[in-house]
Amino acid sequence: MRTIKNILIIHTGGTISMLENKKNGEVTTSDKHPLTNLSALLHNYANVDELIEFHLPSPHITPKHMLKLAKKIEQKIVYYDGIVITHGTDTLEETAYFLDLVLKTSKPIILTGAMRSSNEIGSDAMYNLISSIRVASENKASNNGVLVVMNDEIHAARNVTKTSTSNIATFQSPQYGPMGIVTKESIFFHHRIHRSRKHSVADVNKNVFLLKAFAGMDEKLLNAVRQTHPDGIVVEGLGQGNLPIETIPPLQQMVDSNIPVVLVSRCYQGIVQPTYAYEGGGKRLREMGVIFTNGLSGPKARIKLLIALEETNETNLVRRMFEEDL
Repeated sequence: MRTIKNILIIHTGGTISMLENKKNGEVTTSDKHPLTNLSALLHNYANVDELIEFHLPSPHITPKHMLKLAKKIEQKIVYYDGIVITHGTDTLEETAYFLDLVLKTSKPIILTGAMRSSNEIGSDAMYNLISSIRVASENKASNNGVLVVMNDEIHAARNVTKTSTSNIATFQSPQYGPMGIVTKESIFFHHRIHRSRKHSVADVNKNVFLLKAFAGMDEKLLNAVRQTHPDGIVVEGLGQGNLPIETIPPLQQMVDSNIPVVLVSRCYQGIVQPTYAYEGGGKRLREMGVIFTNGLSGPKARIKLLIALEETNETNLVRRMFEEDL
């Protein structure tokens, strides 16, 4: 006999909590969460409680909101078998990764959202929510870190990213694939990922920039950033981790000033490597003190650097967190 689990749903906003205006096609927030009227359906799958933590479109979500959400989860998780968080899709992957870095629980923490609001034709809102409750109720979902459940797939927070502006199959884990799938009858996990240590964070106040390299990029943008006295910077480099030659002097100045410079690739697959020895090549960048990542995207590397800098100002310790995946 299946044990009925106790699941908490924490709503934060996003398309899953919005409605389409049938006259003009606009999608926007409503006074009441539209899925509340359908919540009776959820009790077919678990004993469900709900609370609204935020009512924000995801572009309005900041790391401070993520930290507040993490503290709410830590407060509530002792009373539940798992937690499902509804979230807008634009920054869902960043919130998921933030929570994955700071939450110490082994219980399932699931993020989900929708690409079509609950009153649009073909809405995925209620389906994704039910799928998430089912995964949160599954024993095998424990000890997997924070998960994202969308469109019948289960993804690790570290790997998942939004790949399409509007397709309901937008959430993918390039190179790694989903950790599992949701069928009408069962939940299947087919692999697990290495779980790194958790970080204790009391606040997120650091000034960390994310820049994307491009052909012909020079020193101007980096000089402008340097004038703001950043605590750290993440650069999405070219290919395996290379940069135009004109960007090197300001980056060297930042490294010499003990400002961590973290390098990722603007490619969505592969990892940065110290391969090329020309000026601006990855080998030279590693030698000058740039920190290499292990397959993180730019937005997620920024989240990790924000958290790392709350724990330490020592660049060598920050380097270890990224390069040894701590």
